[in-house]
Amino acid sequence: MVGSIDTLHRSLNSNGSFYNCNGLEEKLDELRHLLCKSDGDPLRIVSVGAGAWGSVFAALLQDSYGQFRDKVQIRIWRRPGRAVDRATAEHLFEVINSREDVLRRLIRRCAYLKYVEARLGDRTLFADEILKDGFCLNMIDTPLCPLKVVTNLQEAVWDADIVVNGLPSTETRDVFQEISNYWKERITVPIIISLSKGIEAALQPLPHIITPTQMINRANRTTDSRVGFSVSSQVNLLSVLFLSFMRIFLAAGVPIENILYLGGPNIASEIYNKEYANARICGAEQWRKPLAKFLRQPHFIVWDNSDLVTHEVMGGLKNVYAIGAGMVAALTKESATSKSVYFAHCTSEMIFITHLLAEEPEKLAGPLLADTYVTLLKGRNAWYGQMLAKGELSRDMGDSISGKGMIQGVSAVGAFYELLSQSSLSVLHPDGNKPVAPVELCPLLKTLYKILITREKTAEAILQALRDETLNDPRERIEIAQTHAFYKPSLLGQP
Repeated sequence: MVGSIDTLHRSLNSNGSFYNCNGLEEKLDELRHLLCKSDGDPLRIVSVGAGAWGSVFAALLQDSYGQFRDKVQIRIWRRPGRAVDRATAEHLFEVINSREDVLRRLIRRCAYLKYVEARLGDRTLFADEILKDGFCLNMIDTPLCPLKVVTNLQEAVWDADIVVNGLPSTETRDVFQEISNYWKERITVPIIISLSKGIEAALQPLPHIITPTQMINRANRTTDSRVGFSVSSQVNLLSVLFLSFMRIFLAAGVPIENILYLGGPNIASEIYNKEYANARICGAEQWRKPLAKFLRQPHFIVWDNSDLVTHEVMGGLKNVYAIGAGMVAALTKESATSKSVYFAHCTSEMIFITHLLAEEPEKLAGPLLADTYVTLLKGRNAWYGQMLAKGELSRDMGDSISGKGMIQGVSAVGAFYELLSQSSLSVLHPDGNKPVAPVELCPLLKTLYKILITREKTAEAILQALRDETLNDPRERIEIAQTHAFYKPSLLGQP
């Protein structure tokens, strides 16, 4: 019985009192009402992608709402066939035996023996198999509650009311294009919450970025808007017209109003271990406010915000600069002074870039600044930068690292550099007042590009960039960014 006993245990607060289950049910009923769900028809939520954050997000929902099985169904999709290597299986066995609650749970579910066999090398475990028992391959040290895992994408999403995008940005487009094939006959419009951080750059017809929410919106557009279904004489004409309208409507893609972004200053494993955290869900008011209320928990506070662009772009940018932060930390033996100098310059570059993309971007303060801080301090991209600087990883090993998943900052470095190096986007340089490509005012981004993409420089180059005596005061970059003439709506594909 998925999540029932474990939900009971995890709903205990630190003072021993039960979390208000009636309050949870009321929030669930409110969302069901907004989505016009009838009695006996469960609210169907599916998380697409089983990385650390996607898995934790699904587990948080399962822990909170899984007890209301008649009203909600929570599932997670991941690809089948990913084998767990011997070293990971051995470590997983150690984790299981170090946690009495997990050990008892597996024995109760008759699932413990397979982990013993895997530890001895007598069988191979698979990522989707262990996820059912609450183990995310990218986060073995943090056992989750058991999850309902689906490996068939069509089965997972075809009737989902809410789809959570837990995929890396590099996979979002392809997976949602496949999903669009399964939604051609839908007569209801799903809500999509994207957790993905990263961007793509496109240079035609004009240079512009494509964010994960835009990828989802465009991937679900189809060129075939024909209505191809037969109708019996008994069917009401009004119903036929409604079905026709909805299918033509969905052929234009899931509307951007139904696609939201959620992000914040958090580390997935710490959130699941009930470290206090907060996040923002950004998008159209129609859905962001009720979803913020639905997702809010005593240790995970979710606010809502209308500025989808800034939050999503910052989500990609923080991963870019987190790699550099990891390099600086490793190369200077965690020098607080060096890390603070890097922080000053990288945040000024982030502000500079967001002012290219939004006329009145949310200020880099509060949760946005905190999100940047925690990612630079502790996250897979910062870890990746440290490992590169220490020589324990090399770029030849690729962007997908065992036990960590996709390092999204690498592709984002390439995308932002490619976009901002276009001469058609030129801005005036403070020295000499001459037009230059925007990337010329982002020395850290330029250096990261040469380290990670062209590989013409080593990690030590990031320190050389910081110590350049000709480097401008970060304040000057911010002042340039804050002039309204600097805003270029074409970068978001807008006229």
